[in-house]
Amino acid sequence: MQPIRIGLIGAGRASETGRELAHRVGELVALRHAVLVCGGMGGVMEAGSRGCTEAGGTVVGILPGDAAEQGNPFITIPIVTDLGHARNVLIAQTAQALIAVEGEYGTLSEIAISLKLGKRVICLGGWEDIPGVQSADSPEEAVNMALASVEEG
Repeated sequence: MQPIRIGLIGAGRASETGRELAHRVGELVALRHAVLVCGGMGGVMEAGSRGCTEAGGTVVGILPGDAAEQGNPFITIPIVTDLGHARNVLIAQTAQALIAVEGEYGTLSEIAISLKLGKRVICLGGWEDIPGVQSADSPEEAVNMALASVEEG
C-alpha cells in the first residue's frame, strides 16, 4: 500500500512563525508515516522539508527549475520540471490533501487548483475566507484533518 501524500504549500519567504509551523507540519507528516509533497524551494517549503527529514520522513520536492540542485537541501526525491509556476498543478495533483502556511499568489493558485480537483485544503493562518478552505489552529490539527480526509476517501 502506498503512503499518504500530504502537500505543504506556502510562502517562499516565510516569517519565523510560518517557518516554525511548517517545520512542525513536516515533522508530524513523517511521524504519521506519510510523504510530504512540496514545491521544494525555500521558506515554508524548506522548513517543512527539514522537519520531515529530521523526523525520518520522505520529502518529494516538485521543483520549478531545470536542476535538482536548485531545490532545498532537505528534499529526498527531487522532481525536476522546468515548468516554473505551472508546477503548482503537479503539486496539487500529487498531494492527496494540502496544508497552506502563509504565502502569496503562488500559494493562492495551489489552493484554487487543489479545491478544483476536490482536494481538502487546510490553512494555518490566512486564506480562511476562501470558500472550501478549512482552518486549523495548530500543526497537529492540520495534519490530523489532512490525514483524516484521505483516510475517509
